[in-house]
Amino acid sequence: MKTKKKDFSAYAFMLPALIIYLSVIVFPVGYSLYISLHSGTGVGGMNFVGLTNYINLFQDKIFYIALKNNLIWIFLTVCVTMTVALALAVLLNNKFHGRTFFRAFFYFPCVVAGIAVALIWRWIYNPNIGFINEFFRAIGVDFSQTWISNEKTALIALFVASLWQAIGQPMILFLAGLQAVSVDVLEAASIDGANAVQKFFKVTLPLMKDTFIMVIAILVIAAMKVYDIVKGLTDGGPNNATQMLSTYMYSQAFDYNNVGYGTTIAIVMVLIMLIVIIPYLSFTTKNN
Repeated sequence: MKTKKKDFSAYAFMLPALIIYLSVIVFPVGYSLYISLHSGTGVGGMNFVGLTNYINLFQDKIFYIALKNNLIWIFLTVCVTMTVALALAVLLNNKFHGRTFFRAFFYFPCVVAGIAVALIWRWIYNPNIGFINEFFRAIGVDFSQTWISNEKTALIALFVASLWQAIGQPMILFLAGLQAVSVDVLEAASIDGANAVQKFFKVTLPLMKDTFIMVIAILVIAAMKVYDIVKGLTDGGPNNATQMLSTYMYSQAFDYNNVGYGTTIAIVMVLIMLIVIIPYLSFTTKNN
C-alpha cells in the first residue's frame, strides 16, 4: 500500500511571511518582555531585576495620573469623537451641492501629521496672539486663558485639538456603514409608518452594529496610544496634568535613559489594549 507523500511546498511559500512576522512582531515583543525585567540605559550591560520594574510601576503616582488621563481621553473619544463623526456622516450622506468637497474638508486633518497639528494648535492657543484669545477680545469678552499652560484646561484643550484631527477616519467608516444600509429596508420602514427619527434609531443604527464595534475598537486603541499631539503641545505638562502612558514611557526610556522601566510601561499599555482587541477579534471571528 502506497503512502501519500506530504507536499511541503506550501510551507515554502509561507516562509517569507513567517520570517517577517517573527522579526517584526514576535521578536520585538519577546525582547521587550526581556528588557522589562532588567534595569539600565539600553547601552552596554543590563542588570536583571526581575519584577522590580512592575512593582515600582504600580507604586508610581505619575503612572496613575497618566493612566487616569488615558481613561479620560478614551471616554471623551468614544463619547465625543464618535458622536461628532456620526453626525457629520449622517449630514454628508445626504445629497446636496458640494457634498464631495465637505467630505474631503472634514477628512483632510486626518492625513496631517500629528506633530503638525500640534504646531497649528500651539499658535491657536497662544495666550498673546492666538486665535481663540483674539476672538474673545474682538467680541469684547474678557476670557483670555493660558489654555495649555493651565492645569485645569490643558487636557481639554489637547482633546479639542485632537478632535479636529480625529473625526475624519470614523466619519468615513460611518459613511460607509450608512451607505451599506439597504434602501429597501428603509422604504419598508416608511411604509410601516416610521418617521425619519424612528428609521434612524430603530433601523439604521442596529444595522450598523458591526461598524460601531470597529469604530469603537479603533478609537479606543488610538486613544490609548495617543502621543504626538501631547508631545508637541504640552509634553505631558503642566505638572503632569496631560501626562499619558505613551509620553511617560518615552520620557522614562529616552529622556531619563531608564529603558527597563520605560519598556515596562509599554508592556502594561499592550496588556490594557488587549482587553479591547481580544473581544473585538472574538466578535468578528464569530460573525465570520
